[in-house]
Amino acid sequence: MSQPLISICIPAYKRINFLRRLLNSIAIQTFRNFEVIVSDDSKTNEVSDLIEEVKCKFHIIYQKNLVALGTPENWNKAISLASGSWIKLMHDDDWFVDENSLQAWANAAINRPETFIYAKYNNYFFSSGKTEVMHSQLFLRYLMHRNPFVLLSRNIIGPPSVIMHKNNKDLKYDCLIKWLVDIEFYIRRLKSEKFYYINKQLVNVGMGDEQVTAYCHANPHIEIPEFFYFLEKTGLIQLKNILVYDTWWRLFRNYNIRNNLGL
Repeated sequence: MSQPLISICIPAYKRINFLRRLLNSIAIQTFRNFEVIVSDDSKTNEVSDLIEEVKCKFHIIYQKNLVALGTPENWNKAISLASGSWIKLMHDDDWFVDENSLQAWANAAINRPETFIYAKYNNYFFSSGKTEVMHSQLFLRYLMHRNPFVLLSRNIIGPPSVIMHKNNKDLKYDCLIKWLVDIEFYIRRLKSEKFYYINKQLVNVGMGDEQVTAYCHANPHIEIPEFFYFLEKTGLIQLKNILVYDTWWRLFRNYNIRNNLGL
């Protein structure tokens, strides 16, 4: 097989019904110059058995992790196995909207000079079955273009399943964080790369209580240390931006922080 344009990287863990839906959405794509990589943290063989079922439908690389890597190490593992020019990370509970979704990503990759692409998406709530359209407002994109650190105040991009980026194996997700892991990765890339926004829903993002983000949200034992780690990593200069400063002020207010120990 020649080098694929897109590597669809899937960090998997147990949820077979979700993963099956994602793989079925991949199988129907009209754009075919892709590979699929599944990095499996499961202890059982359920995921590997599913891969055996679908491997005739498209080129797929399966990696069984002897020791569970967790989030985001498993993301990095899947990406490290990719040979495509572009990385399309997909969480196992997310899936493509229709058969032309990947073609839209490919068109942007081929015809645009930017190396970081993201798209409008749908939040799908498992508990209610309701869908919420998530779009990136023009003014907020302008602010992000001027200073990507504004993503700390509001993640106008979305989760990793709604982005695609050039395959640069030197740029990995930071394994020391979980709550800010996507934001930190986006900021690090956008400090030196240009972005392009596809104003069309291409991915359905599953929303449920079992997700890592749901566990981390409003958890001071996670949020506070990660914010201070992020500040130490990026420097105080980011606080000169009023939106970033406001984010920190709200963090201190909401958690009643009175000193830099936080807890």
